[in-house]
Amino acid sequence: MSGQSAKSLVASCLRATSTTATKTQVAKTDEKSEVGFQRPVRQEPGKVRLGFVPEEWFQFFYKKTGVTGPYTFAFTLSTYLVSKEIYVLEHEYYTGLSLIVMWVYGIKTLGPKLAAALDKEIDDYEKEWNESREEEKKNLSESIKDEEKAQWSVEGQNILVQAKRENVALQLEASYRERVIQVFSEVKKRLDFQVEKTNIERRVAQRNLVDYVVAKVMASITPDQEKQNINKCIGDLSLLAKA
Repeated sequence: MSGQSAKSLVASCLRATSTTATKTQVAKTDEKSEVGFQRPVRQEPGKVRLGFVPEEWFQFFYKKTGVTGPYTFAFTLSTYLVSKEIYVLEHEYYTGLSLIVMWVYGIKTLGPKLAAALDKEIDDYEKEWNESREEEKKNLSESIKDEEKAQWSVEGQNILVQAKRENVALQLEASYRERVIQVFSEVKKRLDFQVEKTNIERRVAQRNLVDYVVAKVMASITPDQEKQNINKCIGDLSLLAKA
C-alpha cells in the first residue's frame, strides 16, 4: 500500500468517527428540545345540538331519564313558563323568533363556506411556517444519508469478513448437527434392540414358568381328590337349588 493510499484510509476513518460523534450529539440535542418544548395543537370546539345546546347536557339526562328526557324537560319547562305567564309572548318574542330563523338560515347556508375559507387561510398560514422547517430537515436528512453511505463504504471490508466468518460457522454448525443426528439414530437402534431382546426373554420366561406351574399342579391332583371335588361341587349345587 502506498503512502497516499494509507493517508486517504486514515482520513476516511477519522471522518467517520467524528461524524458519528457529531450525529450522536445532534440527536441528543433534538431529543432534549422535543421533550422541553411541546408544539401547540389547535383545539376543536365541543359538540352541540340544535346549534347551541352542549352535548354534555343531553348525556346528563340520558343516564336518568333516557333518550327523550332532555326534550321532555325543555317542552315541560316551556309550557310551565308560558302557562303561568312567567314568560310573556309579547312582540319581542316574535322578533327574537324571526331573528333565530334568520340566524339558523345564515348558519346553514353561509356557515360551511365561511368555515372552509377560514380553515383554508389557517392551513395556508401554517404551511408557510412549516415549509422552511421541513426543507431544513430534508437537507439535514440527505446530509446524514450521504455520511452514512461514506461510512458504509469504509466499513464494507469488515462486513464482508464478518459475513464469511458467519458462513463458515453455519457450515460447521450444520455438520455438527448432522453428526449428532447420526449418533442419535445409531444409539436409538441399539437401545431399541436391547429393549426388544429383554421383552422377548421376559415373555419366554413367563410362559415357561406358567407351563411348569400348571404341569406341577395337574400332577399333584390324584383321582380320589378329583372325585371328591366333583362330589363337593354337586352337593353345593344341590343346596343352592333347594334354597
